[in-house]
Amino acid sequence: MLTELAIRDFAIIDDVSITFTNGLTVLSGETGAGKSIIIDAVHLLSGGRGSVEYVRHGTKKAEIEGLFTLDSDNQPLLDTADIYGVDIQDGMVVLHRTITAAGKSICRINGKLVTLAILKEFGKYLIDIHSQHETQSLLNADNHIQLLDLYDEKAISQTKSEYTDLYEKLTTLQKRYKELSENEREITQRLDLLTFQKNEIEGANLVPDEDKQLEEERSQLANFERIYTSLQDAYNALYGEQRGLEWLSTANQALQNSREYDSFIAEKAEEMSNHYFLMEELVYDLRSYTETLQYDSGRLNEIESRLNEISHLKKKYGSTVNDILEYLGQVEEELEEITHKDTHLTKLEQQIADTREDAYLEAKQLHDLRQKAADALTEDIHHELKDLYLEKASFSVSFNTSEKSGETTKLHRNGFDVIHFRISTNPGEPLKQLHKVASGGELSRIMLALKRLFAKHQGVTSVIFDEVDTGVSGRVAQAMAEKIQEVSNQSQVLCITHLPQVAAMADTHKLIQKYEEEDRTSTTVEELSTDDTITELGRMITGTKLTDTAKDHATELLELADNYKKQHG
Repeated sequence: MLTELAIRDFAIIDDVSITFTNGLTVLSGETGAGKSIIIDAVHLLSGGRGSVEYVRHGTKKAEIEGLFTLDSDNQPLLDTADIYGVDIQDGMVVLHRTITAAGKSICRINGKLVTLAILKEFGKYLIDIHSQHETQSLLNADNHIQLLDLYDEKAISQTKSEYTDLYEKLTTLQKRYKELSENEREITQRLDLLTFQKNEIEGANLVPDEDKQLEEERSQLANFERIYTSLQDAYNALYGEQRGLEWLSTANQALQNSREYDSFIAEKAEEMSNHYFLMEELVYDLRSYTETLQYDSGRLNEIESRLNEISHLKKKYGSTVNDILEYLGQVEEELEEITHKDTHLTKLEQQIADTREDAYLEAKQLHDLRQKAADALTEDIHHELKDLYLEKASFSVSFNTSEKSGETTKLHRNGFDVIHFRISTNPGEPLKQLHKVASGGELSRIMLALKRLFAKHQGVTSVIFDEVDTGVSGRVAQAMAEKIQEVSNQSQVLCITHLPQVAAMADTHKLIQKYEEEDRTSTTVEELSTDDTITELGRMITGTKLTDTAKDHATELLELADNYKKQHG
């Protein structure tokens, strides 16, 4: 969830820091006080398009920073962090966005500089902003198939994973078939290149790990004098009269002479004897190895020449001799494939046919599972819409497929289904795609019903509603308030509202106000106490003068909301 939000020099905001908690946080205030500006700031923090117009007049830059704490099950975001090398510790993510007066945009995630596109990738797992003027994922028909799969993820995920693996295998085979069967000129050129590479590598007569062995031998010859001197010095220090080994022998003999009289001496005499024999063996090894050393300047030149030859091949085929030999194996395999192209094309055709049939069967099973999920989703949506006084509305999941048989059906990454959510809000009207629903009030309720069902599946930590209750009142307003509160049971919700019914449901109520100081307008954010909340609700009810009746009504609203939350917590 969004835990802390800091905004500096952004529009009419001078410097504001806001702490958020779990549950439902309501932001209210007079029109123009800066409520939507705060949401704009959060939108930019999640990768939205910036503008120099956001930079407060007379300042050099606008800065927005948000601290998010993650649930342990937000695996998609953690996977995204691994992909882009962002370090996440203690389940905390800090998004930072700076927009300069010159129009530059600087983005950071946990202190790491990132592109706007990467910031947006993170933002989609952290924040979902829903407003009447924002194109949302729920309105985007391309996302409907993903939402349906999420709705019954437990039943669908395994089949979908198996289909995805088969589809990727199929596309790889089809790509290879196309490469082999098309453009004879390119294939001939490729054949010539591979033949040249094969001959060049084979002509070098490489041996596995040859480069490592040669580099070690070169190091030995290049430092022959130092190595020989070190061995001689060590040997001379240990062997000979009045040298190390002779003194060790003297010490060993001294202990051996008295070992029968003292258990400690006996123990140490045994240790001393072992060490002496080890050192004696070491001295012999030093002498033997020294006698094998020979300096050959001609051999050093041979090694340098061979390493230069290998270095030339490394620049073209791999960073080590083993990599070059592995590449040679790939070249030989591709050469064999091209040389016997017709045989391989026949083989690929069979592999494609078999894989496609397997993929089709998985896609068919996926389609059947989605049909069941669609029926359950439709029933749930109708229930939600009824709660929002759209009991005459009709919702359906439209399956547009060309499914005929395993060979003719067009497969894509999600199977052969093309899915759209459709709705009709009045009896007798045809079902239409969501974004074509005309009424703002109806669209708000439809979106809220969908959000209520999908909030727990989308895995977004913070859901933001920006005046989604515009155009509704009375019992519909109360129903929407209850639905927003239910969403907050699954995700943190920040809600800008002018409706007292929605504001009364808040777990935390923050008042946005603007003031003038030294001919400059600024915005403040204040968390309201219970008494202040009653006053603010009363203002929202009357819109003008605060009356005792309005305060009584506000108190009653809070009591009703509290009872509702206790019953549906």
